[in-house]
Amino acid sequence: MAVFYAFCCIFCSAMNDFVFKLFARKPRSRGLFVMIIGAAWSLASLCLPGLRGASWQITIIWGVISGFFSVVGNLLLIEAMGKQSAGICSTIYRLNLALVVPGAWILFKENNTLLQIFGIIAAFAAVLFFLPGSKNSSGSDPREARLGLILVIIAAILRAGMGLSYKYGFNLGASANGVNLINALCWIVGGGIYFLFRERGNTVLAVWDRKVTGYGILSGLFVFGIVFFMAHSVRLGNASIVLPIMQMSFVVTFVLSAVFLKEKLTVYKFFALLCGAAALLLLSIK
Repeated sequence: MAVFYAFCCIFCSAMNDFVFKLFARKPRSRGLFVMIIGAAWSLASLCLPGLRGASWQITIIWGVISGFFSVVGNLLLIEAMGKQSAGICSTIYRLNLALVVPGAWILFKENNTLLQIFGIIAAFAAVLFFLPGSKNSSGSDPREARLGLILVIIAAILRAGMGLSYKYGFNLGASANGVNLINALCWIVGGGIYFLFRERGNTVLAVWDRKVTGYGILSGLFVFGIVFFMAHSVRLGNASIVLPIMQMSFVVTFVLSAVFLKEKLTVYKFFALLCGAAALLLLSIK
């Protein structure tokens, strides 16, 4: 079931990345967007069962820790997409799997089979194949492009911390559904803080319109699915296996971008898709 949940997470992640790409194409309030995501996510989370015997203290602590990683990482990802190519941002963001594997070995003493190690290598290669030929979206300002790279690298580190903190919290007795709800509340608070301290004085960004609301609600449902399936996947399986599987969502995102945004299929992208498919197969072998 852990691998099944991981594949469900792939679908939700791919769809959410696509929504992020659509949203970040124009200057819009990131803070309001994240707040709406958190609100929609919270309402969806209320449909889940409660703690059911889990430790509420542990659930709150690790819900807040993973929620911090989640909201800050995604805010940085959205900001990076506004300064740098969405393709570069998406691929570097998925490089967090390179941190998950040693992290799982250090924290949880998880061992991998030879085939699964080859799967991790294939996943890493798939991400790298997406990088050649990508162009930044910051025009002629190299400083903006460098800032975008820095932001998305930090976002990738936080994304790895989010996945590992889930596993650590669940091992201590945290409730997966409780962590889900607390993460959603962190997005509401984090988005509000970001809006108040960074965007409120900007007449372009400080606008609440129907598109921001629509994108936020749609993304909120997908983020709920991401966290729900990720939480149950890492609770049931090895973090060093299921977390790298979930990073392969960019393969589906690429297909969506090619179909709806007319992105071209290059030789590098073709090899990336092959490596991604190989990685999914190898990492799924128990």
